[in-house]
Amino acid sequence: MRSGSGRPHDDPAGDVVRWAAFSCLLVPVVLVVYGTSYGGAAVATLGLAAVTAACRVLLRHSEKAGRAAARVAAEEPLAHGHRGRHSRSGSGTHRGCHGPMGPSPHD
Repeated sequence: MRSGSGRPHDDPAGDVVRWAAFSCLLVPVVLVVYGTSYGGAAVATLGLAAVTAACRVLLRHSEKAGRAAARVAAEEPLAHGHRGRHSRSGSGTHRGCHGPMGPSPHD
């Protein structure tokens, strides 16, 4: 599904980055209005821009790794006869079960 501007709606990382960029522009204006020096506002802007850029890189890396993991999981079918982590297949003695000698002394 696409919005009127042509951007996909399923890009949460992009939304976060857009809001962070908006904040990078808004915060220095608010700081100057409330009496912070232009130099202080510029330093705050640079700091926010650096954090935003680092977060964008991490979010994109995480999305890429998630897509790769999903692709690998989709390509690898379960092994034939695999019933799950705790299932038991075949015959034989299992933990806590009776062996060929009969009941254990704890039974």
